Amino acid sequence: MIKNYSIINSIKKKLASLEEYTFLVIDILKNLTSYRRGRSDTLQEMYAIGPQAILLVLIGGLFAGMILVTEAGHNLETYGAITIIGRTITLGMIRELGPVVTGLLLASRTGAKNTSEIGAMQLSEQIDALRAFGLSPTKKLVIPRVISALVMFLPLTLIADISGIIGGVIIANLTFHVDLAYLIDSVLKVIKLKDLFVGCIKPVFFSFFISSISCYYGLSTSGGTTNLGKKAISSVVMSSAVVLGLDVIFTKIVWEVL
Repeated sequence: MIKNYSIINSIKKKLASLEEYTFLVIDILKNLTSYRRGRSDTLQEMYAIGPQAILLVLIGGLFAGMILVTEAGHNLETYGAITIIGRTITLGMIRELGPVVTGLLLASRTGAKNTSEIGAMQLSEQIDALRAFGLSPTKKLVIPRVISALVMFLPLTLIADISGIIGGVIIANLTFHVDLAYLIDSVLKVIKLKDLFVGCIKPVFFSFFISSISCYYGLSTSGGTTNLGKKAISSVVMSSAVVLGLDVIFTKIVWEVL
């Protein structure tokens, strides 16, 4: 009986959290144009999310491309189909690994950053002070972070795509002895508008949900620094899960519709 009550209580809390997050998303969408008032905050967040994360995304994309080619290359070589490895590199990075690796890395980096910063402000009652002065925490704190993510995630994803393709081409040439000129030609020829569309639309959705989820967990922080740590972990876990879930949905839509 006690166990059942605990489960029901947990479900109620999850539903209440989902309701609060939904209201936050609606508030964000209503106030997206207010970023002009906090332009300096937005630019500062863009710098923290974008240029400071380039090295992380570059290395992540590079290793992802190398691993993709190493795993796929040995299987393709078994069936004598090593010549399509260039196609595998390009489509694998642009449509799947590039956006997902970038999303997961930034869910950890940006998500933890947003939650810890806003959560610390919540614990120190700075957000209550904003409300006392008639300022909206959504406009002041959340909107700059959401706009910055929307702007910077796509270029970071493109960096991951390019570095992954370069890493894959290098491994294909050195390990499987595929001609470099042939690899480059196949990489350039295989890219279609549909693939670019899929690779570019995913970061937009990933960035919105990562930034909004992390800000929600920051705003809902209470009880002290221990709870702040738990909120940061929950933010990263939930953002990563949403990235993977959205990727499944987009992949299904692409193969069924496009």
